[in-house]
Amino acid sequence: MTNLSTLKCVPGSKTEKFRKGQGRGTGNGKTAGKGTKGQGAHNHTKKNGFEGGQLPLARRLPKFGFKNISRKEYAIVKLSDLNAFEEGAEVTVTALIEKGLVKKELSGVKILSGGELTKKLTVKVDAYSASAKAAIEKAGGQALIRE
Repeated sequence: MTNLSTLKCVPGSKTEKFRKGQGRGTGNGKTAGKGTKGQGAHNHTKKNGFEGGQLPLARRLPKFGFKNISRKEYAIVKLSDLNAFEEGAEVTVTALIEKGLVKKELSGVKILSGGELTKKLTVKVDAYSASAKAAIEKAGGQALIRE
């Protein structure tokens, strides 16, 4: 019959807590395994990236880049992609999204000259390259700025 007074721990389940610096007899007294003097011997923690007083790597390397918070990023459509519309159609941002030529509007839509436009279209978007605008008008269409 087992009772509480005869219970014992399974071997290896408990480890004795090791207390550093508890006298010479413990084998880890006096300096408590930290050696003598210096930064590591004192109760001191170093910041991440600290290199012993040497200029840290993060400060030695050059810094790059600049993000303009007021930058406008346009969704781009090539001129040749507008041939997907019928002759005389009005091309708007919503029409471009429906056709799958633009995934999302971003700051607006811009038409760039890539390829040729063979149809007369009325295009209403936010921006054009100069050559794209000239090509739309040459095909007999209109290049209007969206409001």
